[in-house]
Amino acid sequence: MSPEITAALQEAGGMFLFLAVELTALFLLISYGVAVLQEYVSPARIQAVLSSRNGRGYVVAALMGAITPFCSCSTIPFLKGLLRARAGFGPMMVFLFSSPLLNPVIIGLFTVTFGLQVAVVYSLIAMVVSVAAGVILEALGFERHVEPAAYEAPAPSGCGSSCSAASLPENRWLRLWKSVWKDFKGVLPYLLGGIAIGSFIYGFMPTGLITEYAGSDNLFAIPVAAVIGIPLYIRAEAVIPLSAALAAKGMSLGAVMALIIGSAGASLTEVILLRAIFRMPMILAFLAVILTMAVGAGLIYALTPLGA
Repeated sequence: MSPEITAALQEAGGMFLFLAVELTALFLLISYGVAVLQEYVSPARIQAVLSSRNGRGYVVAALMGAITPFCSCSTIPFLKGLLRARAGFGPMMVFLFSSPLLNPVIIGLFTVTFGLQVAVVYSLIAMVVSVAAGVILEALGFERHVEPAAYEAPAPSGCGSSCSAASLPENRWLRLWKSVWKDFKGVLPYLLGGIAIGSFIYGFMPTGLITEYAGSDNLFAIPVAAVIGIPLYIRAEAVIPLSAALAAKGMSLGAVMALIIGSAGASLTEVILLRAIFRMPMILAFLAVILTMAVGAGLIYALTPLGA
């Protein structure tokens, strides 16, 4: 086996272990946090705040996405909590789109790396497109493509009907944990499968390939970068420094923006996890929104003085 293949396997294996541990911990912690939150905040309250009957729900969902430091995969357990609370479908989609793209980590790194003006324009694009996508998907009736089982909370295994009402308060936290663990076991094959594919791509796709096909002299650099970004799962903490390095090697700022939005907004692992919640038309609509946002932002930077 050549040293190059050995190094690529080691890199892919290291990424797999890192993501498996990190995403498992994030999924369990966020799922448990959402379960605890739902113990104190009634579904009726969530429905009122995130209602699609007025514009406020969409704005609140976008702001929630902006203040939650979630990556694309760790947004899923929060989304499942919103589904079970019967929040408005449109606002839920706004949160799904905006949370990984507007989280404080990525905005902060954007500001430090590319400057305040670029960060502000990026934030406005992500916010506007997320809200518009939520409104459009709601209007087109895409809620029908949500799997019915996604609305149902898993029944925890345990003592069941033998538990007395008096014992429920002291067993509340254990009951929530059993429910979260059962839910996690249902998505574990999707999670590990997505991580395995993404890690393999990460280990075997050289940086030079991205630069070659998404360079500033390539007419199709922006859509190519957007498409490359989705399977190339990169955390926000890494995608900004990587993008800065690619820009230094000659990649246009428009292509860099497309790569960042594609990789941060829709990782392959997230798409596989969403398959347990959505039917295929909704998955395709989700990918179309992220690609449209990535290409649109890239073109704005390429065709305006911002990309100079």
